[in-house]
Amino acid sequence: MMVAQGPNPNRFFGRRKGKAIKGSRQVLMERLLPRVALAPPAGALDLTRAFGVAPKAVYLEIGFGGGEHLAELSRRHPDIGFIGAEPFLNGVASLLAHLNGSHLKQAAHAQLDAGRADNVRVWPDDIRLLFPFCADGAFERIYILYPDPWPKARHAGRRFVNPKNIADLHRLLSARGRVIVATDVADYAGWALDQMARSGLFEPENADVHAPPPGWVETRYEKKGLAAGRAPSYLIFRKKKPVGKKGLDLSVKKVHNAIE
Repeated sequence: MMVAQGPNPNRFFGRRKGKAIKGSRQVLMERLLPRVALAPPAGALDLTRAFGVAPKAVYLEIGFGGGEHLAELSRRHPDIGFIGAEPFLNGVASLLAHLNGSHLKQAAHAQLDAGRADNVRVWPDDIRLLFPFCADGAFERIYILYPDPWPKARHAGRRFVNPKNIADLHRLLSARGRVIVATDVADYAGWALDQMARSGLFEPENADVHAPPPGWVETRYEKKGLAAGRAPSYLIFRKKKPVGKKGLDLSVKKVHNAIE
């Protein structure tokens, strides 16, 4: 999900499709996706009723890539609802294979894997299109994992972590919620830290940015990066506390030093 600054801030940048989706994954796209996809909303969404379970909380993953993180977290936490947003259709097909179990073995059906809760809903499009229909404080966790870093200076405005999106994240995050950004590009980590700080809406929570959060699930991309010697940064943000309220106070400079 990338955003441009200028006359059309909601313009989408990025691929919608890669290699042709064939075989069992095409079957999943035709038969399983309609079951787990969020329908385009006509009005306000009640996400607590979007699943086949009654979730105690709802998590959002923006740009889930191959779906490894989302699929495993949702398996571990059947009492939490997960919304996964990904406009790249090959990534959607990969997530469906994880939910179906066919990423490990051949599956002759197009249903959820045996024993898996019906706690995942997929938005196969730009997440920003869904934001206006979501209630304030809808999400207890928002994951932004390995977003496109757009390394060229002239493309920096396309990065997902930008002022407009940060304001939306703040509205959508619950009071006790957390935004978790993971990247193995130091420049992007610094950018995200600065953008969140400048917004005045969020503050960093973790000082050791190279230590993954408890129960972390590595993505396929993350594993490749580690094998290539790229060190991930895990930035955890919470809503900024009112002035004078006691709590952990991490300076942005201190976290910058940890990234570098």
